[in-house]
Amino acid sequence: MSSSTPSTVERAFEAALYADSDAALDTGASMLAADPASDTELARRGEEFVAGAWRRGWQPADLVRFVRRELEDVHVRLVSALIVSEGREPRGPRWAAQLEELDAQPPRTDRFSYATAALELYRLLLRLPSIEPLDVPAGTTAAAPQDSRMLTRIRALLAKAEATGFPEEAEALSAKAQELMARHSIDEALLAARTHAKDAPGACRIGVEAPYETAKAVLLDAVAGANRCRAVWNDALGFSTVVGFEPDLEAVELLYTSLLVQATAAMTKAEAAQRAGGRKRTKTFRQSFLAAYAHRIGDRLASAAESQESQVTAAEGELLPVLVARDVAVADHMERMFPQTVTTRLRGVTDAAGWEEGAAAADRAQVRGRRPIP
Repeated sequence: MSSSTPSTVERAFEAALYADSDAALDTGASMLAADPASDTELARRGEEFVAGAWRRGWQPADLVRFVRRELEDVHVRLVSALIVSEGREPRGPRWAAQLEELDAQPPRTDRFSYATAALELYRLLLRLPSIEPLDVPAGTTAAAPQDSRMLTRIRALLAKAEATGFPEEAEALSAKAQELMARHSIDEALLAARTHAKDAPGACRIGVEAPYETAKAVLLDAVAGANRCRAVWNDALGFSTVVGFEPDLEAVELLYTSLLVQATAAMTKAEAAQRAGGRKRTKTFRQSFLAAYAHRIGDRLASAAESQESQVTAAEGELLPVLVARDVAVADHMERMFPQTVTTRLRGVTDAAGWEEGAAAADRAQVRGRRPIP
């Protein structure tokens, strides 16, 4: 009977990966640092952990976002390099776009620090839970994200709206961006119907970062609903999954990001005014501010959506059945992805001044519903 001697990597993993103590981590890192010949196997094993994440439903952006949330920048650079070196073929345009955004340069540090970071990262990847895959149903295709001149213009308009200090200019810029988003979505829906394209709803994940993540998730849910999408929040992992057709997913990402920037800027300004008046405001002020902002924005978007439906009813007869069919398809796709969901209640909303300031900021926010159908 013959036996093989465990490699340095195997011995380091046995010492460090399945224990949570710093002493175990130091032991494993010391083994790896002392054996340069183990570097190739260490990297290969890291690529295997990354491939395991794909099998559990994760995508590159999800993995990088989660590592950034749980660990530090050195781990983010390390996992980004592993994702690129793992070499998985992109599963569609969104996956490819996520790969293009990665910084594939591995961290530069001493051998012990590098080995420590690798083991800390592998500990995290080893314990990744399974999440809902974003695959498109068999027999259908999801439209590719469009990096058209129209979307480039929309992004530019929203960026200017966020940056300007003049409310009138921000309103004009944001209103124009909303018109372009609505026109883009409707055009894509009609084109798919007229060409009998077998497109289907897709899904994307959008990070919902602490602090005040509940209020931010409510805001994202409101934006998704106004754009014929559905959002499901995963509090534990720090993201919401948004289900919808591709043009609408793009609109949700753009609008949510813009509103969040506007809300943060308005909250900072309101806090400064509170301090100037001699009143100290704490976490409860900010929590109440963002909760009110999300609630009021939700009301405004719901009203706009209801107004849109009445406009569509009186518009071109071809459009209403197309939009209704898309709503049904989105609802069905979400039910398949998330057969069980629960509702979440906003908590910690106890600051009256924060609520009033947040509601007022939401009223000033530059957002409109979809442009009425001519």
